[in-house]
Amino acid sequence: MSSDQDAAGGWAAPVHTGVLVLASGEAIFGFGFGAQGAAVGEVCFNTAMTGYQEILTDPSYAGQIVTFTFPHIGNVGVNDEDVETVDLAHCAGARGVVIGAPSGDPSNHRALRPLAQWLETRGIIGLCGIDTRALTSLIREKGMPNAVIAFSPDGVFDLPKLRAEAAAWPGIDGMDLVPAVTAAARYEWDETLWRSGAGFGRRNGAKRRVVAIDYGVKRNILRLLAEAGCEVIVAPATVTAEEIFALEPDGVFLSNGPGDPAETGRYAVPVIRALLAREIPVFGICLGHQMMALAVGAKTMKMPQGHHGANHPVKDFTTGKVEIVSMNHGFAVDRDSLPANAVETHRSLFDGSNCGIALTDRPAFSVQHHPEASPGPQDSHYLFARFVEMMEKAKLEKV
Repeated sequence: MSSDQDAAGGWAAPVHTGVLVLASGEAIFGFGFGAQGAAVGEVCFNTAMTGYQEILTDPSYAGQIVTFTFPHIGNVGVNDEDVETVDLAHCAGARGVVIGAPSGDPSNHRALRPLAQWLETRGIIGLCGIDTRALTSLIREKGMPNAVIAFSPDGVFDLPKLRAEAAAWPGIDGMDLVPAVTAAARYEWDETLWRSGAGFGRRNGAKRRVVAIDYGVKRNILRLLAEAGCEVIVAPATVTAEEIFALEPDGVFLSNGPGDPAETGRYAVPVIRALLAREIPVFGICLGHQMMALAVGAKTMKMPQGHHGANHPVKDFTTGKVEIVSMNHGFAVDRDSLPANAVETHRSLFDGSNCGIALTDRPAFSVQHHPEASPGPQDSHYLFARFVEMMEKAKLEKV
């Protein structure tokens, strides 16, 4: 008997086992998969066509429900190598995932398990079988809504309760989410990039010591620092300037991460200002870029729909080139608030928002996009070499 055929031989409508309930009251029904239960978060859309596992394990997505615009999510399954969270036992990244078409058995030589099974293990709720184009259009027109995503195998939902939960959630604006994703203690990292047939490598020797402040760092960022010949020491977001100085770094890296940068900046900005005062080379990515801007007196602002995808055009004014990059941020640096010593180096060609700065009086720069390319193109890998060059120059100037 077909799953759509009742015991009497007639046909019955399939039971909707999943729902996305928006704070405004709308309920979008579909079919649940992955973990059962309910989770509240901010709904965003991601335009990447590959790399869903990297996206769903990116700590920057903490507090968010990711809607994929590409329909075939899950078709290559999941594996143990494409994970971006350093400690998966600590935080899964996204709270939920919404896709258009259900995924069947994976078809890829690297796949170890289906997406649904992996989501269940990670505690991430999935919803499929809805019109993701309509949901994406809603986000583009009205901004990223707060919502509850729920999966119940019997299709029974307490909609008034879910609506109240979605409406009561305060949202990411004004929320510091870094404590949920940062490292609990300091550790060293020496893993380098993945290569076909060899897997991940290990750094052999180091020319420069880098302290990476972990606001929710991705694995491939750390790999690229190690690949560039850096001894990488990862420190929790609450590390003090004195603790960093004691490690005698050649440079400090400010990582990506989730939440409202102004809230994280309450404890992160004083540390960064102390680093800049000592003229220690500093490189920031994503939330780290926003922290850098706040440290020099600029402001950040919430974006209506944010930038999420692996196909965003950004212009580097230092080279004149246009790069296709990965993006994942719901806040942006207010260009008009940048001080005179902060020069804009990168800009989004989608909406003209700021995507990079460099300080004219300190060895420091940062970018809003993700040059580590997990997932996405590798157009911006050169930024890690630029950081190493900056450290080498600073070292020579001190001699």
